[in-house]
Amino acid sequence: MNYTTGELMVVAAAREIQDKEVVFVGMRLPMLAFAVAKRTHAPNAVGFYECGIVRDFPSEELLYTMGDTPNIEGAKWCTSTNHLMFLMQRGDVDCGFIGGAEIDKYGNVNTSYIGDHKKPAVKLPGSGGAADIASLSKRLLVIMNHEKRRLTDRVDYITSPGAGTGGDWRQEKGLPRGGIGALITTLGVMRPGDNNELELSSIHPGVSKAEVNESTGWDLKEANDLKETLPPQPEELNVIRSIDPDGFWTG
Repeated sequence: MNYTTGELMVVAAAREIQDKEVVFVGMRLPMLAFAVAKRTHAPNAVGFYECGIVRDFPSEELLYTMGDTPNIEGAKWCTSTNHLMFLMQRGDVDCGFIGGAEIDKYGNVNTSYIGDHKKPAVKLPGSGGAADIASLSKRLLVIMNHEKRRLTDRVDYITSPGAGTGGDWRQEKGLPRGGIGALITTLGVMRPGDNNELELSSIHPGVSKAEVNESTGWDLKEANDLKETLPPQPEELNVIRSIDPDGFWTG
């Protein structure tokens, strides 16, 4: 079966969504992941889009931004970002998607600065709501390219908190729930293990352990039940390609 790495990442992300969950849908691949989940195993999931749109069924057209007309048409609610953030603060969001420039072994995500924040080598876009999603959703899902410069032992700046320095850091800082549930990359899937440090949970087909280790900026541990990521199934690929036939997001 032929599929792209982008399609594999979409499917891996979709499988993290459970039925009846409220999902804070991120840009790009998470929009497709929500559609795959809804049309396969999670028909009762509800999507919150950061621009203030709530949908109980994904758009059947390709979305380039969350505010595109096809996402508004048929929406259950078109409100403000603040209203959705209020609901997330109340504990109504089960999982939220974000991406980032850097992530470290404790799941802390950087989208702000590369280098010293007082005089950075690169100034990045910032949070854009990602800090709220990481702090307030019950479970955080991160999607990123797997590169050594991105998966680092310690991020230069914590924009969106994961487990901080590990252990019970979130509880100590007053974050009542959440933390990273899964990091989905171009090479595999990671989940928190001992001391809330990310460890390799599954490795994508055709990828070697050596390739994963060489592309990770810390001494990556493996889960006891390390497995190979299940390839996309025909019904999952059909959903993706019905929405994105030219591979705009997944090519």
